[in-house]
Amino acid sequence: MGVNMATVLNHDIAAAPDVAADKSALKDFFVVSADGHVNEPNDVWSARVEPRFRERLPHVKVDEKGRKWFVAEGIRPSMIREAPRDLSVPVDEFIKDAGNETYRPSLDRTKGAMFQNQGGFSADRYRDMDYDGVDAEIVFPNKGLTNWQSPDPELNVAMCAAWNDWAFEAFGGHSRSFPSACVAPADIPAAVREIERSADRGFKFVMMPPLVKGASYNQSVFDPLWDALSETGLPVTFHAGTGKDPRTAGGDGGAIINYVVHAMNTVLEPTVQLCSSGVFDRFPKLKFATIEAGAGWLPYALWAMDHGHNCFAFWVSPQLKYKPSEYFRMHGHASFETDPIGIELLDRVGVDNLLWGNDYPHIEGSWPNSEKAIASWSKNLTQEQIAKIVGLNSAKLFNIPIPQKFAAAA
Repeated sequence: MGVNMATVLNHDIAAAPDVAADKSALKDFFVVSADGHVNEPNDVWSARVEPRFRERLPHVKVDEKGRKWFVAEGIRPSMIREAPRDLSVPVDEFIKDAGNETYRPSLDRTKGAMFQNQGGFSADRYRDMDYDGVDAEIVFPNKGLTNWQSPDPELNVAMCAAWNDWAFEAFGGHSRSFPSACVAPADIPAAVREIERSADRGFKFVMMPPLVKGASYNQSVFDPLWDALSETGLPVTFHAGTGKDPRTAGGDGGAIINYVVHAMNTVLEPTVQLCSSGVFDRFPKLKFATIEAGAGWLPYALWAMDHGHNCFAFWVSPQLKYKPSEYFRMHGHASFETDPIGIELLDRVGVDNLLWGNDYPHIEGSWPNSEKAIASWSKNLTQEQIAKIVGLNSAKLFNIPIPQKFAAAA
């Protein structure tokens, strides 16, 4: 597609202030989900990479017992299972609440969010957003979360570029969905080229894994990336659980251990790396966000970074202009769905640094009950604080035009 996304998206969303007419309690806010996902078509990579890579791409394998396995380089195979969603709300009531007896959100609630039939765009996606009260969304991969799993940087680069090509084709004519530009940081020159290509195409931000095999983001070798992001104005996001196998633990309680330790907790490392190493002194325009890892870890992490800075200042190199927590408040953001802990300690985090997302359509997110979820954690907040967290902070970070009716709040 030859259209620049920034031109189309910026025009259309500004001209359509009433895109989410179905919402009720959220009607007074410009709601931007900072964490949505799209279920890409099966050929998202194979139709766009060089032939020499095709045999190495992630794929589904069926074993002799008829079980389906997801297979990808760099991680162990995982069995594909149905993950049932909490059906505490009866389906009949769920449909009735939508205000339209004939409308059922695209998710088949009896099968679970991972089995919804969403690829690219359809009317159902935006009807789902309307039902949930979401005006605009920041979109991350689903299958593409494996773009960085291979130990081969060349394959990572090829998969990221292919995913970006598909996202550009699929999202280019839409004004409410803003896809990530995936960047493979293990090959720095290629990463810089992809950042510049993505900026030219109108992407709003880039996505990189929290963990890079054999390296860390506090090393000066990554300075060309921070420079390219600063020059293009694109923030970088670190989505939980990418860049490594998030299923490291096995045995009893493995699912919980993996979720807390090997998925959500991965974003702690790049946060501390960036805020403690002088990166923001060299690149004061650089912005970042952690995605789908909650906000409850932030109060302690900010305190611990400052405590370490105070206790070990004579070992810290280079000398920092500010405390690590201050760098986070100037440059960092964290998205959450239903996590109440960061809100309870909001004065330690900062209202300008939190982003809300519904994690559509994943089972651990708040869709399709985001209105109730937001009400549960926002009951002690002011209207101004809610407005920032549920949309205005994301709009500012990702350079999303704010409709005129919400401009005063911004």
